[in-house]
Order: sequence, then structure tokens, then C-alpha cells
Amino acid sequence: MHSFWTFLAIAILVTVTPGPGTATIVRVAVRDGRRAAFSAILGNCVGVLFWGTLSAVGVSALILASQLAYDGLRGGGALVLVFLGLRSLLQKRAGTHGRPDGPTRRQAGWRAGALTSLSNPKLAAFFVALFPQFLRPGEPVLPVALAMAGTIIVFDLIWYSTLATLADRARQTFGGQLQQRLERVTGGIMVAFGLRLAAELR
Repeated sequence: MHSFWTFLAIAILVTVTPGPGTATIVRVAVRDGRRAAFSAILGNCVGVLFWGTLSAVGVSALILASQLAYDGLRGGGALVLVFLGLRSLLQKRAGTHGRPDGPTRRQAGWRAGALTSLSNPKLAAFFVALFPQFLRPGEPVLPVALAMAGTIIVFDLIWYSTLATLADRARQTFGGQLQQRLERVTGGIMVAFGLRLAAELR
């Protein structure tokens, strides 16, 4: 069993390490604005809470114990990442930038964040590996696991909100050319993450 401070250090490290979630938030921010990116952040948090809860009740462990189920989850996650990345690149070419940051964009941002998080099998692996290390014998699993998931969500909210704000300000300051370049980069990163995930399938 490790200390609470060790858990905080690990949670911060996992939060700031670039991954599909980071690429999604930045992509939404440079394409649709800060409010849509904040909606994507909330969608991402729903996925984190989902995996944290499943881990607490043991479902994630069962998924990881079944190679077929885990491969299916990874395959689905790879498809989602490649789809979102390619859509970003294709929308850039079609000239969809500059649309109002309205409810439709915020809903699309929420879906992107939730899909990216829910389809990420490494979140399941992370929670299954992490949570047992910080549980005391006889301690109720679900409340403690939810508290740890809530802590990670708080860190995600702070970090991703900062990234979204910076990306949105850069878009407003430097205009459409930077916006297109950033979206090209983030879209390519998402495709790369998806292809790497697919390559890990046995």
C-alpha cells in the first residue's frame, strides 16, 4: 500500500502526459473555441468516472482478463481515434473553420471528449493497476475508488482547461493559418495514436 501523496504524484504525472485526451481537447479548442473545448473536457471526465467506477466493481479487471474482450475494446478505441483524427483533417480541407461556438459545437465537443475517453482501454488498465495499490485492508472499495477517480478528474479539469484556454488564445491571436496548422498536427497525432493502438492487437 502506498501513501496518498504517492497517489497524487502519479495522478498529476498521468494527467500531464500527452495522450489521446490531450490531442482531442486541443483539436476541439483550435477548431471550435474554448467553450466547445470545455464541453470536451467534461465529456472526458465522464469517461474517467466511468472507468473508475467499473474498476471499483471489478468489471474492468474482467475485461482485461479476457484477451478477446480487451482486443475488441482496443480495436474500437483505435477506430474512434483514427475517425476523429481523419475527420479533423478532412474538415480542415473543407473549410469548416470559423463557425460560431454555439450549442451544436459544444455538443460535438462533449461527444468527442467522451468517445475518446470511453474508448481508451489504457484507462481501464490504469485504474485496475492503480487503485488496489492505495486500498487498505477492510476499506470499502467503491467510495475510495470514486474519491481517487474524482481527484484525477479535478486534475484533468485544471490541466485541460489551461490547455484549452491557451489553444483558444493562440487561435484568436494568430488567426486561421495557425489554427489550420494546429488542427493538422492534432488530427495527425490522433490518427497516430489510433494506428499505434491497432498495431498492439495480437
